[in-house]
Amino acid sequence: MSRLSERRDFATEICKQAGVMAKKFFADRVNLVVDQKGAQDWVSEADRSVETFIRQKISEAWPKDGIYGEEHGAVAGESGFDWVIDPIDGTTNFVNGIPAWTIVLAGVTNGQTEIGVIHDPNVDETFVATRGETATLNGSPIRVASGVPLRDGTVAVGYSNRIESRHVLPVIEDLIEHGAMFHRNASGALSLAYVAAGRLLGYVEEHMNAWDCLAGQLLVAEAGGVVEDQNADAMIRDGGRVIAGTPDVFETLREIAENAWSAQRLSKRDPT
Repeated sequence: MSRLSERRDFATEICKQAGVMAKKFFADRVNLVVDQKGAQDWVSEADRSVETFIRQKISEAWPKDGIYGEEHGAVAGESGFDWVIDPIDGTTNFVNGIPAWTIVLAGVTNGQTEIGVIHDPNVDETFVATRGETATLNGSPIRVASGVPLRDGTVAVGYSNRIESRHVLPVIEDLIEHGAMFHRNASGALSLAYVAAGRLLGYVEEHMNAWDCLAGQLLVAEAGGVVEDQNADAMIRDGGRVIAGTPDVFETLREIAENAWSAQRLSKRDPT
């Protein structure tokens, strides 16, 4: 077994264990300590505890690897391999009792995401991808939808407090004009996994953090979808836009997104 395969299997198992831990917090939300980081941006003791658990397991198994997570500081590594953690993607759902949240773990080396795991403990679904291999759901290969036009499908649209709402509305309007349905479940990682599994046609968000998107982008790519080419290290450092979709709709989605985002940027620079 290669080192990459070992890391993939390790990541899959750790995400499942973290999911068990998170579900215990989810079942006892009445006693959950929750803080607000910003507008519609929450963090709970579950997020912090789950990330600490994953970090500890990585440090024990791969002590020379780097670690980046949403809730705790970065740990520089020596091996050239970095782990990127979102302990609970969809915390807003989590704290409000909505079972649409997931555990996310990605592995990065040389600016490329090599491993992506998204585990949804609410329905016991584990999405796994390794670069150059088939993406899987609970061990079975998955593919993006094929031959489905926008007018017959659904596209997820992400939103966070890092962007202005006026940048999102034109995207939704354009999707509707194309006859598509739009979807928002407050978990970008889970939405990207759904694109990989053929449930959604695409995903669009103007700015995402690396822990929210790297694993899902790899899943989409390995499931036969199209994802904008990005440097994973740059995403870890700065975050960035995410456009992913089936080969049938990707170019249209990119056009829709660029039209909306560039128009809003121009408008902001020159309101006249």
